[in-house]
Amino acid sequence: MVRAGVVKHPSEWHFCGYNEILAPSQRYNLIDRKRLMTLFGIDDSDRLSQRYKGWVEEALGRDDNSRAAKWTQSIAVGDKYFVEQMKDKLGYRAIGRKGTGTGDDFELKEHLAPYRANFTGEM
Repeated sequence: MVRAGVVKHPSEWHFCGYNEILAPSQRYNLIDRKRLMTLFGIDDSDRLSQRYKGWVEEALGRDDNSRAAKWTQSIAVGDKYFVEQMKDKLGYRAIGRKGTGTGDDFELKEHLAPYRANFTGEM
C-alpha cells in the first residue's frame, strides 16, 4: 500500500505483516517467526526484528516503488527445490510451465495469454 500511495510507511497499514514481524503478539500469530529466522539464518528474535526493519527502511530510502514482476506474475517464487515442489503439487495445472532462474532465485511463471478481443460487430 506504500507503492499505491495509501500509506507512507508499512507500519501504518494494519493488514500487512510488518507490525507482526517487529512486535509479535502473544496469541493468534499469522507469521511463523521461527521459520522466518531459519530462512534468513538469524538465531535471535530481536535480531530478526532489527534486520527486517532495516531492510524495509533501506527499500523505502531507495524511493524505488516499482513493482517487481516476479511477485505478481509468478505462481511460485523461491529456490529451485521449492519451485519444483509447487509444480508437482499443481499437477496437470502446471503442464508446460518451467521453473526458470539461477541460484536461489527461481520462478514458476503463469502463462501470459494474449488479449484477443473481437470488437467487430457480428450479424
